[in-house]
Amino acid sequence: FVPNAECTTKKGQPYRYLAIRELMKQPPSPMEGLPFQTITFDETQYKLFGIVTNMNWEGEELIHWYHKRCGKSEEAHASMKEDLAGGRLPSGDFGENAAWWSIMALAHNLNTAMKNLVLRDSWVAKRMKAIRFHLINLPGRIVDHARGLSIRLTGDHPSLDILIKARMRIMELGRASPG
Repeated sequence: FVPNAECTTKKGQPYRYLAIRELMKQPPSPMEGLPFQTITFDETQYKLFGIVTNMNWEGEELIHWYHKRCGKSEEAHASMKEDLAGGRLPSGDFGENAAWWSIMALAHNLNTAMKNLVLRDSWVAKRMKAIRFHLINLPGRIVDHARGLSIRLTGDHPSLDILIKARMRIMELGRASPG
C-alpha cells in the first residue's frame, strides 16, 4: 500500500514498483516456514521481493543502491521503536496511534538532524540513551535572573565543552541563509 495522495504533490514523481527475483542459494526444508515470498520455476526456487520508489534512476542502479544500504532501515526502525517509544502504542484507536507514530517519527528526524548537524563526530552513531545520559540528564541549577533563564553546570563537567560547541553550531545554523 502506497498512500499516493499523502506522499506526493501534483508535480511530484509517481511511484515505481520494482519486482526482484533472486535465486535461493539453499533450498529450504519442507517443514521450514519462510518469512518472504517464494516462487518455483523448473524446480528452481527464487525469493521474491519488491521496491517501491519515486526515484527516476535506472532499475539496475536502484537495485544496487538498495543492496548497499545494508540494513540501515532496520537499524532506524529499531531506534524508533526502542529509543523513542514507537513500539509501545498508547491506545487501541488507530487515529491516536497514528498521531503517536507521527510525533515519534518527527522526534527521530530531529534527533538525527541534531546528531549530524550539531553534535557531529562520534555522536552521529550514538543511540538516544547515550545522548540522554551524557547531554540531556545533567546535574545543574536553573537560575532565573534579570528576566533571563540560564542553567549552571560545574566548570569541570565532561559534557560542558560538547554543549558549548553544540550551542555555537546551532547559532551558526540560525544565521545560515535558507536553501
